[in-house]
Amino acid sequence: MIQLIDVHKSFGSKKALNGLSFRVAEGELFAFLGPNGAGKSTTINLLTGLGRLDSGQALIGGFDILKEPLKTKKLCGLVTQYPNLDAELTVGENMDIHGRLFGLSSAERKARKKEFLNYVELADREKSLVKTLSGGLKRRLMLARALIHQPKVLFLDEPTVGLDPAIRRRVWSLIKKINQDRVTIFLTTHYIEEAEFLASRVGFVNEGRLVETGRPQDIMDSLGQWAVDIQKGEELDSQYFQNRDQAADFLKNQSHGGAIRRVNLEDAFLRLTGRKVE
Repeated sequence: MIQLIDVHKSFGSKKALNGLSFRVAEGELFAFLGPNGAGKSTTINLLTGLGRLDSGQALIGGFDILKEPLKTKKLCGLVTQYPNLDAELTVGENMDIHGRLFGLSSAERKARKKEFLNYVELADREKSLVKTLSGGLKRRLMLARALIHQPKVLFLDEPTVGLDPAIRRRVWSLIKKINQDRVTIFLTTHYIEEAEFLASRVGFVNEGRLVETGRPQDIMDSLGQWAVDIQKGEELDSQYFQNRDQAADFLKNQSHGGAIRRVNLEDAFLRLTGRKVE
C-alpha cells in the first residue's frame, strides 16, 4: 500500500532522507521509529503531500505521489502530532468541514459524521465546542475526522503525545479497532511500548536510512529475552541473555550491582544505531 524507493530529501546542506526505501503492506500497522532528526516527520510530510521529495519514488496504493497527488491524497487520512482542530467550532462542524474538503455530498457527510462519531464514542458531544473537550477527546475527534472520507491509509504522527496513561490506552484500543477494519496504518511514536503493543511490523530509521525492519518480537528476540543494566559512571551498560538464570548469574559477578528486566525495542535500536529512541 505504501512504497518508498531510494528517496532523498535535503533542507539546504542537511540531508533528511538519504536513500530511504521500504514497503508497507495493505492492512498492516507499521510503526516508524527513530531518534529526533532521523527523518520520521519528513517521511510523513512527503507521503501526505506536505513536502516534496528531491529524488526517488514514493507510491501510495500504486499511485505516484508526485504524478497523481490528488489520487494519493484521497487515499490518505492524517492525524498530526499537535491538535489542529478549529476550537471555536463544534465537534460536528469540524467533521462537516473536513467532509466538504474531500468532496462529500451533504447526505454522505451527515451519514459518515454520525457513523464515525459513534465509532469513537463522541456522538453525544456533536454540539460541543472543541475548546471544551479534554485532550483525549480531541485525539478521538481527530481520528474520527481523519476517517470521514474512508481512507485506505491512516498516518498517525505521535497520536498519543501528552496524554495520560489511561487515556493513551483507550486511544490504543481505538487504533487497533481501526486497523482491524483493514485500514493500513503508518505510525510514528516516541513511546516504545506503544509500538510494541500496536505494530505488526516496525521499521527503525536513522540518519535518513532504514536500518532494520521486522516484527517487534522477532527484533527483540534477536538480542535475547532478558537484559541486565549496570551503571558504570555516567554510562548505562546493558547485556542481553536468553533466559533469566543466565542474567542472574551474570549480575552476581558484577561489583557495580544492577537490575534485570525484559528486553524491549529500545534495546534493539540502541544496538543498531548507538542512539536512543526519542
